[in-house]
Amino acid sequence: MGVFLTSVAGFIFYNAYQKQLLQAINLEVSPTPDAQIAFVDDEGEIKGVSAILESDDAREIIIANFLERYNSPMKPYDYYGKKLVEIADQNGLDFRLMPAIAMQESGLCKMTNPNAPHNCLGFGIHSRGTLDFESYEAGFERAAKEIKEKYVDIGLETPEAIMRKYTPSSDGSWAEAIKQFMAEMRYDDRAKGKVLKTNDNVLELAKDSSASPAVD
Repeated sequence: MGVFLTSVAGFIFYNAYQKQLLQAINLEVSPTPDAQIAFVDDEGEIKGVSAILESDDAREIIIANFLERYNSPMKPYDYYGKKLVEIADQNGLDFRLMPAIAMQESGLCKMTNPNAPHNCLGFGIHSRGTLDFESYEAGFERAAKEIKEKYVDIGLETPEAIMRKYTPSSDGSWAEAIKQFMAEMRYDDRAKGKVLKTNDNVLELAKDSSASPAVD
């Protein structure tokens, strides 16, 4: 499967191959007609979800790159890249959603409550204190399960829709940040994330979770 598309014309998009390429990284999805995947940047470097076709799962590498780019304490990055993809797949979520929320809420776990160091998602905050977990993994598992059941399953399927329940006091900046970080992971490029963000459906790059039970 070592097929790469290149161009001397700079940064390009190629919709016709999107479904094939997403399937090549083990994503059984039907992309929306206007969805796009980046292939080559201005310097001829292949970028984005479709960039690493020879990998067993490019999504793990993209998340690991995202964690490393922002110096997250979630190390080793390759382990957490794989773990966050597993959690997304177990709950039928786009693999980019939970890392994007963690980036917005805690800078990817760098700025957590001292009394809840493993709560990276601003999850379970109330008058009695902040919910903590025994590990980063446990925190992501619990949050992903609840976001799927209490948000996505009732029709809240975009960052803007999730924001209205997850953080209703936001002036819109929360959703804008989530869209930016999800776009950054789509293209594996920080600068592209800032200008190519869209209100993605959080099931867009989700795998069918029917073969994997949800995390308890």
